[in-house]
Amino acid sequence: MAMDEAQTVDELRENPGRWGPTATVEARMDELGAVRTVYAPDPDGDPDPGEIVWTWVPYEETDGRGKDRPVLVVGREAAGTLLAVQLSSRPRDGHRDWMPIGSGPWDRSGRDSWVDLGRVLRLHPLGMRREACALDRARFNAVVHRIQQLYGVR
Repeated sequence: MAMDEAQTVDELRENPGRWGPTATVEARMDELGAVRTVYAPDPDGDPDPGEIVWTWVPYEETDGRGKDRPVLVVGREAAGTLLAVQLSSRPRDGHRDWMPIGSGPWDRSGRDSWVDLGRVLRLHPLGMRREACALDRARFNAVVHRIQQLYGVR
């Protein structure tokens, strides 16, 4: 393996979801096919609907920059990719596209979190860095219901 190839492999391993075919990208909601939004957390090392996982999330400017952050997996696509919404601990009260979900073990400081419903991300299973925890079913259902209202996804 050449040095450039080895460096690329190391970068992919260190920053899953950042580059290449396993990169986390913004999903075009008008182009979605079949999506399963069934609550199905399974602490098996793979991302599942209902779980909060960590992945690289590109900034909205799509200029190559981004941040490793938690996302809530909300659905599974027929192709095996997943749909997710990013979390933030920065208060977002009054922002139309942000929904409060409270606190949980995904934030070591126990801060309240919000999910960004205005931006749905496509996550490749190999683009996940780690599983954090499962969100409880009631909060998951509330988030999915709001996404269904906003985008007509079933």
